[in-house]
Amino acid sequence: MSEIGNKDNGEISPNEALEPSSQEASLSETEQLRQQLQVKEQEAKENHDRYLRQLADLENFKKRMAREKADAIRYANEGLARDLLPVLDNLERAVEHARGGGNGKTLLEGIEMVLKGFLDVFSKHGVTQVSAVGQLFDPKKHEAIAHVESEQHAPNTVISEYHKGYYLLDRLLRPALVTVAKTPGPREKKADDEAG
Repeated sequence: MSEIGNKDNGEISPNEALEPSSQEASLSETEQLRQQLQVKEQEAKENHDRYLRQLADLENFKKRMAREKADAIRYANEGLARDLLPVLDNLERAVEHARGGGNGKTLLEGIEMVLKGFLDVFSKHGVTQVSAVGQLFDPKKHEAIAHVESEQHAPNTVISEYHKGYYLLDRLLRPALVTVAKTPGPREKKADDEAG
């Protein structure tokens, strides 16, 4: 009766007390693990979605950079061309003026203005002339097309220039074509003495 009395009173025997609480504990632990798993699966899904979006953004960025690079290369000379247009206008005016007749002085002045305009535009875009005449020959910026014996000039000095050389910033665009002085040879001195 004591067991029945205990049940009627709402009391639980020690054996009964252990079984339900261990089941509840294992159920709640399993439920917690399931919830944790669901949370982690949701995080993994969000991370995967974020990864896919970042990958798509990176691909779009690469495509945009490739387009911008192609446009930059394609239109790289736009500024130079725009700056040369007024020089071209002046050259056309000079030609038109020459067709109209008149003395050559105004034509020369017009061409000098056009030349100055070209040099100004070049300077604005980093193009500078290579100095040559009177300088020591430098194979890095001069190209000798002739050597002339000269007593008036020091050996290895540039004495004339066929066309100017140019730099673009610090890069040589074109070397100056020059004639370089050299010391007269001994045979020519003997020939001069015999002639005199």
